[in-house]
Amino acid sequence: MKKILGVLVSVLVGVAMASAAEQTWHGKISDSMCGASHKSAIEHSGKKLTDRECVQACIKEGAKYVFVSGGKVYNISNQDDPALAEHAGHAVTLKGEMTGDTIKVSSISMGKAAGKMMSKEKPAKTS
Repeated sequence: MKKILGVLVSVLVGVAMASAAEQTWHGKISDSMCGASHKSAIEHSGKKLTDRECVQACIKEGAKYVFVSGGKVYNISNQDDPALAEHAGHAVTLKGEMTGDTIKVSSISMGKAAGKMMSKEKPAKTS
């Protein structure tokens, strides 16, 4: 019985580790106030803003960075990553580990157009 329990625990730990493996997604860096929708009519202090300017303004007002892909909004755990501010409002390729609906970002680069469905591509192997 102990042997079976040990094998079962090993399998469960392996599954948990596999689900937390680094993945790659395409989408947009946004903010928790606006989420997936930065409407062109949205105004801050009477000014019409671009998506990037809107994200920056919302962050200053206390919002958190989020990642939007395929119309779904994902939380970002490491809010202090400087790449978030650098790519605010941009379509990006994001790499990281997802737990539930929260991503721990490992890298962000300018990427494919926002709005594409999330993909679970394996990161490219480096030689």
